[in-house]
Amino acid sequence: MKLWLAILAAIGGAALGVPVTAVADTVPVYYVALGDSLATGAQPAPSGELNGLNAANGTNRGYVDDLYAAERTKMPNLRLRNFGCGGESTQTMLNGGAPFDARCGYKTSSQLDQAVAFLQAHRGQIAFITIDVGASDLTIGGGVPAIAANLPVILDHLRDAAGSNVPIVGMNYYDPFLAPLWFSTHDLAALQANAANDVALDGFFDSLYAAAGDPEADVLNAFSTTDLTSQPDGLPLNVERICQWTWMCSAGNIHANDAVYAAVAQAFEQLHALP
Repeated sequence: MKLWLAILAAIGGAALGVPVTAVADTVPVYYVALGDSLATGAQPAPSGELNGLNAANGTNRGYVDDLYAAERTKMPNLRLRNFGCGGESTQTMLNGGAPFDARCGYKTSSQLDQAVAFLQAHRGQIAFITIDVGASDLTIGGGVPAIAANLPVILDHLRDAAGSNVPIVGMNYYDPFLAPLWFSTHDLAALQANAANDVALDGFFDSLYAAAGDPEADVLNAFSTTDLTSQPDGLPLNVERICQWTWMCSAGNIHANDAVYAAVAQAFEQLHALP
C-alpha cells in the first residue's frame, strides 16, 4: 500500500485522458507496453509466452499484466500488446540486436520499430502506453550517455506514432544492488554514497521524461533508497526494502515480486481517466 501511494504521489496531477471515447465498445482498443524484463513481469520462474512474444523469463504477473487486468474491468474491449523483452536496453530497443530480436519475436527489426508499426496501424485505438527501459544500459554497456541519446528518440517516435493525446507513462528504477553492497561491506558510508548516486540517476530519468512531456512513476523513492534508518532486523531500511520487495536477498535475482508488480500497476491504474 505504501509503495503504490508513494508512486501515485510522485506522478499525481498528471491526469491521463485516453482519446478513445468515440470508439464503439465492440471495437478493440489497446494498451501498448514496451520495456525490459520488468515489462515482462520477470521473476525466478520458467520462461513463458506473453501475448505472442517469447518474453525471456517472463510471467503473467508483472505490472503490465496487472494493469491490463484492472483496466479491462472498465473497458471490456481493451486488449494488451506487450512488446517487452528481458535484457532490452535503449540501444537495442531503438536499433535492434541479437539475441533479443529473435528471442522476443521481433521478426524484422527492433522492439521500437515493431511497436511503432502497431501504433500506426491502430491509430485512434490506442488507450495508453507504458515504458520502462535504461537499466540494462547501466549494467551491460552504454551507460548514461546511451540513455541520454536514445530515450528521447524512443519517446519521440512513440509520440509521433500514437498521436498527441495518447498517454505515455514511464518509470524509473529501484537499485537491487544496495543489498549485496551492504552484506559484503556493512559500510553505511558506502551505502549512503551509492544511494546518492541513485538519486542523481533518478533525476536524470526525470529530466528525460519531463522533456518529452510524459509522467514518470517514481519507483526509486518508493523503495526508500536514501533511508538508512536501522530496522528491528538490523538492516538499513533501504536494504530491507530490497530484501522484502525483490528476489535479490532470497534468490540473488534483481526482479520485483508479485506484491511490488501489483503495487506499481495500481499506481498507474489510479491515474487513468478512462472512458
